[in-house]
Amino acid sequence: MTDKLFYRDSMTDRFQAEVLACRPLPKVNENISGAHYEVVLDRTAFFPEGGGQYADTGTLLLNKSGDREVKIRVLDVGEKDGTVIHFTDKPADTGAVVTGVLDFEERFSKMQQHTGEHIVSGLVNRHFGYRNVGFHLGNEAVTMDYDGPLTKEQLCMIEREANQAVAEDVPIEVLYPTEEELGEIAYRSKIEIEGQVRIVRIPGYDTCACCAPHVKTTGAVGIIKLTGAIHYKGGMRVNMLCGFRALEDYNQKEESVTAISCRLSAKQEDVVQAVCRLEEEITRQKEKIRRLQEQYLRRCLSEVKPRTQAVLLFEEELDPAAMRRFVNDAMEITEGVCGVFVGSDSEGYRYVLGSLGRDIVALAKEMNQACSGKGGGKPPMVQGSLTGKREQIEKILLG
Repeated sequence: MTDKLFYRDSMTDRFQAEVLACRPLPKVNENISGAHYEVVLDRTAFFPEGGGQYADTGTLLLNKSGDREVKIRVLDVGEKDGTVIHFTDKPADTGAVVTGVLDFEERFSKMQQHTGEHIVSGLVNRHFGYRNVGFHLGNEAVTMDYDGPLTKEQLCMIEREANQAVAEDVPIEVLYPTEEELGEIAYRSKIEIEGQVRIVRIPGYDTCACCAPHVKTTGAVGIIKLTGAIHYKGGMRVNMLCGFRALEDYNQKEESVTAISCRLSAKQEDVVQAVCRLEEEITRQKEKIRRLQEQYLRRCLSEVKPRTQAVLLFEEELDPAAMRRFVNDAMEITEGVCGVFVGSDSEGYRYVLGSLGRDIVALAKEMNQACSGKGGGKPPMVQGSLTGKREQIEKILLG
């Protein structure tokens, strides 16, 4: 059994320990890039993956002869039968004393997110009776799955109360109740637990079975921000960021809003209205372009004679709907090949082909084979794309 220092003090970021065992990994683990050894220590502050929280990383410092220090990277941590296993990039001498140094900025961030999840889930359960049936704490995203729906207004209320918990700086308690004591405690748990149950209690907000380390008071969580929510499997998946992750998210969004306000010559608080005005202007311009395209294509069609062998139009820009309308209208005038090609010789072309008098599928197949194209459809119209030259296309279709 490993002495688990992360349960004694979750803020421990450096410790000394003896190497009890070190062996090469029996096979390369694709999920642990760069790890080649399993190292077991008599004590550790590295938390293995559990409770929805991924494992700690860091370094083992080993002093060799001549005061030469070897840095051994801890890339992942697991646990088996009470023994914590460190997956490392280098070996550590059995019997040696090493200094473990956690990537504590990462660990603290994970504790902020996890404690924030307890506060939010406790409030959701208290107000609406919903259970947290799924929790994922990744390097960036934090998601919580609840077995019931939540409105925007309800989520805003939960977020405000969660931040009230932060402001109150409530001390967080960790309990190891006996079986008899446990029977008297109302607590949340996502799974059935065998053996000793570890309870994390946030007085006034949540009581939950959890094996992960947490911050010592709710004030250390920092701001709790619910960043999004979607309906998921009959319930709700909620995205959340806490503390420094929430600050980083705020800074990124502030940077985006600042850039948008500068580009639109609008105050930051007016960017939504400015974007709406821009969208309206784009819609007007698209409608104007559509009308101009129709006028241009009608003029092109007016020049088509009924017995024309092929009506081929090459343009750099034309929307797909206009391409299909032109081919449909041209087929009413002539039974020859009607086609629109949009693009260039250097970039390739999108095309629509149609004909009431020729086998358009066979003709398109011949053209695609010659011009590295692909597409499909059924008579009288097919469409696709190719990389041939205009001269080559005209030669095939004009035959």
